[in-house]
Amino acid sequence: MQIAIVARLKGFADLVSLIADRVYDEVPRDKATKQVTADFPYVAFDGDQVLPNDFDCIPGSEIYFDMSAWSRAVGSAEVKKIANAVRLALHEYELPLTENALLSFELYKRDVVRDPDGKTSRARLTFRAVVEHD
Repeated sequence: MQIAIVARLKGFADLVSLIADRVYDEVPRDKATKQVTADFPYVAFDGDQVLPNDFDCIPGSEIYFDMSAWSRAVGSAEVKKIANAVRLALHEYELPLTENALLSFELYKRDVVRDPDGKTSRARLTFRAVVEHD
């Protein structure tokens, strides 16, 4: 699923106009200091949770995963624009999966916070996918 999501995000013009191709599974960091070396703004995958859920005796799962948009622009307007572009790219999009069948894919929630460094904004988006296992 993650491969399909990355392909969709990197090919979605509204998002590309804001972050270019900066969609990360692992955000680039300096090995010694652990400081982020990626150019801002960008989108990164966070954690995920899989809940087994059989549907009418058909094996399936609910998958919740978080993605974060990061910005160092003044205020939160830019990070909200990026989050909205991610939502437009993914909410109710029929991801092409090579394994399993996607039954639904939707934005579950979004929140925006200021990072403790005082200069970075973060929009966390949680998506919910319901899949039927092959």
